Amino acid sequence: MSTAIHIRPIQERMNWLMDLSRTHSAQFCSPESHLARQRYLAEHSTLIVALKCMDGRIHLPYVTQTPLGIIRPFRNLGGIFDLGWPYLGDMLADAVGEAVREGRRVLIIITYHYSKGLKARGCAGFACDREAAIAHAYGIRSQVEQIFGRGHQTVYPMVCGFETDEDALILHGLDDRQYDLSVVPEKQMDALIPQLSALYPDMPAQVRGDLLPLVCGNIRHIAEIRQSERELDIEHREWVICLGRGFDFLHVPNVALIIGPYSPDLAHPIRQAATIIRANMESGRIPDDGFLLLSSSPYHEPGPQQARAALKSRFLAGFATSVIREEFPDLMAGMITRTATLNWPERRLDVLQEDPQGDRIGERC
Repeated sequence: MSTAIHIRPIQERMNWLMDLSRTHSAQFCSPESHLARQRYLAEHSTLIVALKCMDGRIHLPYVTQTPLGIIRPFRNLGGIFDLGWPYLGDMLADAVGEAVREGRRVLIIITYHYSKGLKARGCAGFACDREAAIAHAYGIRSQVEQIFGRGHQTVYPMVCGFETDEDALILHGLDDRQYDLSVVPEKQMDALIPQLSALYPDMPAQVRGDLLPLVCGNIRHIAEIRQSERELDIEHREWVICLGRGFDFLHVPNVALIIGPYSPDLAHPIRQAATIIRANMESGRIPDDGFLLLSSSPYHEPGPQQARAALKSRFLAGFATSVIREEFPDLMAGMITRTATLNWPERRLDVLQEDPQGDRIGERC
């Protein structure tokens, strides 16, 4: 159903989206998934953080065959980040501090993506310019080193390409060396440890050992992809603007434009997303019967945390509505808003009860 979801009426699309969220939470909370995470963390203690684009194709747990909940994602439109942004910098520092107090090291995977088959299938945030995306990733790597040190013994920043045609990772090592996992046969996986040692001679053995399962998983995944048929030439047909955090369930290509709440200038990515939505409607790639603005904020515990998450989510929705109302008034009549909170331990998205008159914002204008 997901391949044709973009042509369905807006209410059916919204129902499908909520079903996708519920399925993700159920899988995350299942006994098998819970035990798999616990077993994995007992064997691999490194905290793995991933900075990545909002593109639904960039699904690192899936392409590395890693249990859900192991890799901690930070997603933003275009994969564009700046650790000088106060909120993003604080969140990353808190994550690292928590890991260090637990005696764990941290691997920060800084990703960019591209398509080897067609440049236009690359990252729209960089106008499909792979070299510009790589340069940005290295800029983030330098910022990580400024904050956490260049010795790399506690926090290791790693630039990693993501080739979306085959879901292949390209590991960037020292001295501009690259290791393209799409050219590594499964039968050569036994030789990976010396390869990683040569690629990352300053990487602590523990971190290298915890990176190895991701590398092996990706090599296996690439082999499976080559045995399957997959659609590659997919047009932009997004019909959801997601603002905030808690959208890990949305790993479906070209459905949503996800804007993390990290940049001090949220209006800019909101304008970019609205421009794409309008273009999709005008070209007929999606119906013109409406689009969804979905805001979300996570919480760990009920009580004040949950209440604050609800306030944050409503603020984000209101802010985005103001930007779109001012600069894209023609979209207002078709904009449907939903605000939600995410129960982080269960990865459960709960839509907040709204004013029935406010479901379709444009109707109030």
